[in-house]
Amino acid sequence: MTENFRMKIAFQGLPGAYSNMACLAAYPDMMPFACPTFEDTFSAVTERRAALAMIPIENSIAGRVADIHHLLPQSGLHIVAEHFQGVNHHLLGQRGTTLERITEVHSHIHALAQCRTVIRELGLEARVAADTAGAAAEIAAGQDPGRAAIASLLAAKIYDLEVLREKIEDSSHNTTRFVIMAEEPVDPDPNVGPVITTFVFKVRNIPAALYKALGGFATNGINMLKLESYLLDTSFKSAQFYADVEGHPDDTALRLALEELGFFSRTVNILGVYAADTYRSRPPSNAA
Repeated sequence: MTENFRMKIAFQGLPGAYSNMACLAAYPDMMPFACPTFEDTFSAVTERRAALAMIPIENSIAGRVADIHHLLPQSGLHIVAEHFQGVNHHLLGQRGTTLERITEVHSHIHALAQCRTVIRELGLEARVAADTAGAAAEIAAGQDPGRAAIASLLAAKIYDLEVLREKIEDSSHNTTRFVIMAEEPVDPDPNVGPVITTFVFKVRNIPAALYKALGGFATNGINMLKLESYLLDTSFKSAQFYADVEGHPDDTALRLALEELGFFSRTVNILGVYAADTYRSRPPSNAA
């Protein structure tokens, strides 16, 4: 444990990753702490090398981040906040190269998926990398002017790369949702603003179990913001569900809904109760 761990926030990836940018945007007074894997990011908090962990959950274009839903319940940490980060992708190359010389592009699979139009337009061969900043670092260290990376402007600055084309994402509303995790849970005041409760559960192996388990949310007027299922093993028989709902577990309506969920579920595990990000209350930018 380092003495200044309380001033550090861990993220997965190399410096210049979008998670790095999310740390700077949400916690400008804290020092981003790079970790090679998500497991290392969680461990940085449990081992008190960092106070918080910035974890990407889903992207508005590419969908959920692979493996995160499996890892969250095992992390031993609590969700204490959320953050929505706008994502602008940029095509980066070595200093002195030109757009016409580029033949292949490297990046995280999500970044490649979010820039299909430009990749197809330029006729580039897409190569999957571990993360966007890692791709940028690899291009900077290489000797091939025909290779480029899709990454952030922060990565371009850190690795001294040429910006060949800016904002190449397919959608101008490209946004990633992050959750911030800590060792200790928080207890937000629902009178101050909207509260979100995040939990995972497994239903009992009986007919219509999911329908019955979720019925309490409908009858108690609980708004379910997100519900996803994912397999737990290779048998294709055991699934776990991830859910975000509006409300605090101490509210009568949500308490009753969770009680009904527990009756029809094998397990219910609350991952966090936290204030909703103000991003959720903003009107759509393309509203007429």
